[in-house]
Amino acid sequence: MAKEKTEQRHLIHRGRQFHFVSYEGRPGNAARMVAPTGRAWFLMSAGKRWEVMPEEPGMPDEEVERLLTEWLESNVF
Repeated sequence: MAKEKTEQRHLIHRGRQFHFVSYEGRPGNAARMVAPTGRAWFLMSAGKRWEVMPEEPGMPDEEVERLLTEWLESNVF
């Protein structure tokens, strides 16, 4: 069960709608050589998710949306 509340953002950029979701991090597993991860924003599309950026607690909504939009410009368009 998630410890933190999952956040979602729906952004419209260049006439397309994008869905972002924040997920909590996962503990590492030394036996499988898997490093732990922190909370992060992911782009959701076609049943898949792509990590976008770490989630910073207390970041203003406008700043989150600006950074997500910058990521779209760099990685999608």
